[in-house]
Amino acid sequence: MRYRVTALSPLLVGDGRRLSPIDYMVWKDQVSVLDQRRIFRLLAKGPRLEGYLLQLKRADKLDFASWGGFAQNYADRRLPFESPAYSAVWNRASGDSLQIPTFAAGVAGPYLPGAALKGALRTAWLYGSLKPEILEQLARGIRNERVLRNPGEALEERLLGDPGQDRMRWLAAGDSVPQQYANFKVYLLRTASLQTRGGALSLGWKQSPRGTADGRRPEEGTPAFAEMASSGTAFEGAWSEREFFAQPEVRRALGWPQGSARARLFEAANEYAAALLALHRTYAETARLDEVGRAVGNLEERLAAARAAGACLVCLGWGGGLLSKCSWLDTSAPAYRETLRALALYQAALLAGLPFPKTRRVVFLNNQPSTLAGWALLEIMA
Repeated sequence: MRYRVTALSPLLVGDGRRLSPIDYMVWKDQVSVLDQRRIFRLLAKGPRLEGYLLQLKRADKLDFASWGGFAQNYADRRLPFESPAYSAVWNRASGDSLQIPTFAAGVAGPYLPGAALKGALRTAWLYGSLKPEILEQLARGIRNERVLRNPGEALEERLLGDPGQDRMRWLAAGDSVPQQYANFKVYLLRTASLQTRGGALSLGWKQSPRGTADGRRPEEGTPAFAEMASSGTAFEGAWSEREFFAQPEVRRALGWPQGSARARLFEAANEYAAALLALHRTYAETARLDEVGRAVGNLEERLAAARAAGACLVCLGWGGGLLSKCSWLDTSAPAYRETLRALALYQAALLAGLPFPKTRRVVFLNNQPSTLAGWALLEIMA
């Protein structure tokens, strides 16, 4: 069998690598990724290598007037901006916003790692298994004992089994077939944030290193650029369901429920997607992000169609935010907040009294806040 993952919004599943602004140049509304090894070999034949290395060491960006020819002749690949307006945004930007995270890629091109897909499904399955009383037990344990460094690990093992009885062992998902770079673009994203003004919640746009711009002026928010697969891009790879774990006696010995594991998994994924989209819809209404709200509504329609067809929706990769990695989505639950307060990373955010999390990373289309990253449709083909 094979799976097909179709991007429903711009999608980035990376491998941790980023393009620094000295690894590429912006030319004619596109990002030209430089083949640095080829450039070094060329410059080593003459006197310009020292000057080039000096600029790489000192500059925030390569000087196009001096080295722009490399963008035309020595580019490893060229990725267009989603909108021509982003060249001007990029020219005004500085710092970390010029670091472009890239899609996972090998020699043959970018691909979707099977581990990322399986991880998204695992989060959804854990969501379907986690009950309020279990979360309360975790909070009570933290209240009475020393704070654990990774409190979720024991919980995950309890619900999905230890490595020998892991309920995901029946499934294997391979890396997808490599894609063409023609399906990829560099997208602009900004981080929306809720803030209190006049006793009511209003939209703001996060600025770096600190501060929040008015929601009516998104151009003042700090931009981020990312190499992402465009909506409609389809990734296909091997999908294997191990028949050994489908035998009733094996499932009884392992303590697994009887019935179709895939049907149970996909239903959990769709339940998780429905809950996550409901939270995003509420956020879009509160922040008055109308286009984002319409995009969420379209995803909910795709979810209903996926359920009817035996498929599921998943949110994976970069840009999905904290909620896409959480197996508990009711962030207002007292037990959940008590658990997070024990972790220094979230204490300040919870003390603010705002909805948690108060931010969403928003993808801009045609230079307007439009959708959320990372949503895709998963289908299984014979």
